[in-house]
Amino acid sequence: MEKTITQDFITLLTQTQEAYRGQKIQRPPAEAIVNALLQAEKAAKQQRLTYPFELILGKWRLCFTTGTKKVKHRRGIKLGNGFYLPKFAAAHICFSATPDADKGEISNSVQFASLRLKLTGPAKYVGKKNLLAFEFTQMQISLFSRTIYNGQIRGGKTKAEDFDNRPVSVLPFFAFFLVTPDLIAARGRGGGLALWIRD
Repeated sequence: MEKTITQDFITLLTQTQEAYRGQKIQRPPAEAIVNALLQAEKAAKQQRLTYPFELILGKWRLCFTTGTKKVKHRRGIKLGNGFYLPKFAAAHICFSATPDADKGEISNSVQFASLRLKLTGPAKYVGKKNLLAFEFTQMQISLFSRTIYNGQIRGGKTKAEDFDNRPVSVLPFFAFFLVTPDLIAARGRGGGLALWIRD
């Protein structure tokens, strides 16, 4: 029975990423995706799955996300209904590693037509919890591929220098609960769920 449920949510999330990529299959409804993500999260906890940092390295495109403002009680967290990210608003997250084990850099970018906003900063991975803590310290704005602003944000230099000394409990984070070669899924510190597909 458990194997069938596991197979069901992986099949549905795989179908989601294939439909988003433009293959001629129907997109699963948002409610079904939210349920599949919750099943994946539950299975990861029950099976105590751990994913090494190397598996999430690379560039990923945000495909589906839930907010936390609309009230829908799910295991104590107020989840939104969830929605597919529009294709015209390309949002990417990128993880790269440094020579130090389980440390690296995160970048998060959103592009609307010719305007691109990119945030970057240090990251550290707690493998036993599949948790990536990070801090955005740099912002870049580009227009027609030309950088019009590039600078530190929110005390960027100080926060970057002090990042390793800050406990994970005070940092933004993603808790990954599903990692495959084609997609990753995580819950953010605010309680929302996100599904990314490999770019």
